[in-house]
Amino acid sequence: MKHMFISDAHAHVEKEITVKGWLSNKRSSGKIAFLELRDGSGFIQAVVVKSAVSEETWGAVDALTQESSLAITGTVSAHPKKEDVFELQVVSIDIIHIAEEYPISNKEHGPDFLMNNRHLWLRSKKQWAILRIRDVVETAINEYLHIEHFIRTDSPIFTPNSCENTTDLFAVPYFDLGEAFLSQSGQLYIEAAISSVGRCYDFGPVFRAEKSVTKRHLTEFWMMDAEAAFVEHDENIGLQEGLVKHIVKSCLEKCTKEFEILERDTTPLKAVVEKSFTRYTYKEAIVKLQELGSDIKDGEDLGNDDEGMLTKDSDVPVFIEKWPSAIKPFYMKIDPDDSAIALCDDLIGIEGAGEIIGGSQREDDFDALLERIKEDGLDEKEYEWYTDLRKYGAVPHSGFGIGVERMVRWMSGVAHIRECIPFPRTVNRIKP
Repeated sequence: MKHMFISDAHAHVEKEITVKGWLSNKRSSGKIAFLELRDGSGFIQAVVVKSAVSEETWGAVDALTQESSLAITGTVSAHPKKEDVFELQVVSIDIIHIAEEYPISNKEHGPDFLMNNRHLWLRSKKQWAILRIRDVVETAINEYLHIEHFIRTDSPIFTPNSCENTTDLFAVPYFDLGEAFLSQSGQLYIEAAISSVGRCYDFGPVFRAEKSVTKRHLTEFWMMDAEAAFVEHDENIGLQEGLVKHIVKSCLEKCTKEFEILERDTTPLKAVVEKSFTRYTYKEAIVKLQELGSDIKDGEDLGNDDEGMLTKDSDVPVFIEKWPSAIKPFYMKIDPDDSAIALCDDLIGIEGAGEIIGGSQREDDFDALLERIKEDGLDEKEYEWYTDLRKYGAVPHSGFGIGVERMVRWMSGVAHIRECIPFPRTVNRIKP
């Protein structure tokens, strides 16, 4: 018999099916046994009545250990007490592999133990839920961008120079060509691609050699960078807001079971979909923070505490736009009305999510861009290909980047970002 996915069990009530998966848990009274089975698509309780099955099948129940793999054949029935929950009334069991004693038990384990056993901890219900939310987030990003006429082009991971600060790059030897770096962003490359396709994005791993030990930092993470020709600052912010709303809406529609497992209160997320996001200029944000008791000074970057203060009483994410150009990268467009301001924005999520998106209009004037490169002490020759783009049909253009793990952390409501990627890489962890 062809095996079915647990997630499709509702469509086979009163029918006999075969499910293949792993044993998550087992309870037995001697006459009846309850087996919790998972197959990746979901979880189902299989009920084995000793008097209704063969001795061989009951013997298999006794032999099964946690995480053993098996195939179970049985009839699907609706749970007698829970709506939209289904069970499997077992007819037979085919053992595929008996697992050794599983090192992760139901008792409390410390984070180091669970991280050292990450390859096994991924099987937990909590991790199952987070991984599925991650998939919905990534799918929603792709959906929204294609709706808005972006195509995926992708960028190299080995790069000869930096998008921002070279001190945050991982350097690697590259044959006879000297030193290369692991990419911290594909932005510069997709800026080149927009003159071909108009709107494009890349999606992949990026790397930051930044020694930040917080609940929101990884050294390797996934980011989507988008770039659009003929889009200026305000429209760029609109695209970012639309993307976040689309992601949140998708998670609310598709992750009901996952949110239930994580005990995630989704009430705050519903307001995000329904309301317009708040916008402050950098100067307005500084004034508001000082009123709230922050010791931040004009010209300084916002810290985690500052981001928390700005969003504490907000039910929607907050855009902070038009930052001082002195503390922003060379490629950002200078406000034509104020040479001290860059046309850029950061989007701060609610519920302690922190910065989710960073974006800006890009400098499209050749001379202005070259001057910024010189001011930042960068090698003009290394960026010659990038400045070239301003010589041949330059147009106003803008872009932004969204961190996948930051978004997953917010959607799932978990405390630490290390839970939001299958195998986290941090300042003090590179295994397994």
